[in-house]
Amino acid sequence: MSRPTPLPRDAFRAFVPLQTRWADNDEYGHMNNATYMSLFDTALSLWQLQNGLAIRGPEALRFLVVENGCHYFEEIGFPDQLEAGLRLGHLGNSSYRMDIGLFRNGAPTPAAQGFFAQVLVNQSSKPTPIPDAPRTILSTLL
Repeated sequence: MSRPTPLPRDAFRAFVPLQTRWADNDEYGHMNNATYMSLFDTALSLWQLQNGLAIRGPEALRFLVVENGCHYFEEIGFPDQLEAGLRLGHLGNSSYRMDIGLFRNGAPTPAAQGFFAQVLVNQSSKPTPIPDAPRTILSTLL
């Protein structure tokens, strides 16, 4: 199994500050694996809100996560200060893949790097094209 190389800080187009919490640590004294996905989701949601993409309510688009993953490069744990770097790895007709790096305490490379692949669906849960306005906003992370 080949091990990916972490992307450098300048490969990411936007950054969202995140704070680890005491409750994030597990019995081994580092952050629990499930917390990484929660941090990725929080960073992406905050970025969407900051850029005018509603995530709740009648104006929100319904993006469903269809795949996600994470590669771990070094331990993270409370009280680390994190920055989540975001970059658009792929933009398709109805889907996109957001790559996310968790940088701890100002490091030049991420301690963990993951992704969310999402598909826009209509009320019948069928894939539907991403409209121009959100496509333009997502494109700022290319």
